[in-house]
Amino acid sequence: MFHDMKIYLLIIPAIIGVIFAGLLALNTSETSTNAFILNKENLLQGATILGDPNAGTTIVEFGDYQCTFCYKFHKETMNKIYEKYVIKGNVNFVFKDFPLNGEPSIRASEASYCAQEQDKFWQYHNTLYKNWGGENTGWITEDSLTMFAKNSGLELEEFDSCMKNSKFRQKVLDNEQFAKENNINATPSFLIFSGNEVYRIIGAQPFEKFEQVFQELGSS
Repeated sequence: MFHDMKIYLLIIPAIIGVIFAGLLALNTSETSTNAFILNKENLLQGATILGDPNAGTTIVEFGDYQCTFCYKFHKETMNKIYEKYVIKGNVNFVFKDFPLNGEPSIRASEASYCAQEQDKFWQYHNTLYKNWGGENTGWITEDSLTMFAKNSGLELEEFDSCMKNSKFRQKVLDNEQFAKENNINATPSFLIFSGNEVYRIIGAQPFEKFEQVFQELGSS
């Protein structure tokens, strides 16, 4: 009996240690050589790449246009990444939809692909964040999405037809499902690919966090 108790006393701290380590991992970047690498080409399919397609490092963001922390990332961090790494051709960037906030977020993502059809994905993407009005506050409507299209320089008749027919709805839902199948469960979430290495960053982390990963990957 005492022998069995000693075994339990040894096992319990070990289990607690594993759980604690797992909780810590949720708040830090992770690196892997095989967890996501097989899906990189799938992630890039149908996306408009910001920057040099041949850059050695690719950031894939899973985001929601209503998400508070996605807005925070684009307002505080994305411009710095773009100016220091994307413009120089060292890093490129891809946005994938993960519309956790329901129908308005789905419609905003649909609109971004209607804009992509006119080669203005990033213009529309940036316009959405420039006009961000919070989570589920009613700022995303059919009228506002059309106004954003006008502000992005889109041909409105073509855009309106695209939206009316929900031309890209399934694409948005497929992106959402793909994210879930790859264990993405929060926005924003980032996968950073370089060769056979993959870093995962969760949340609106500061620029310094991304820069640390870039330096480790030799992207500077």
